[in-house]
Amino acid sequence: MYQVITERDYSEFSRKQIGEYSSFEKALEVAQKAVEGKEGLRYIIEKTDGHIDSYGNQIVTVVAESD
Repeated sequence: MYQVITERDYSEFSRKQIGEYSSFEKALEVAQKAVEGKEGLRYIIEKTDGHIDSYGNQIVTVVAESD
């Protein structure tokens, strides 16, 4: 699964999850549309595989992000 997250001005406190998608192509399409024309807003696409760490947090890998 791929999670699409938006973030304003590199602040983790402003993160909002847009959705989860099974294909990377769909996740990228949604991410690009979410930030299109919005100054200071960027996207992050994280890949998840269902594993969790010892604290119960889901293990994610960032596979794409905008500048």
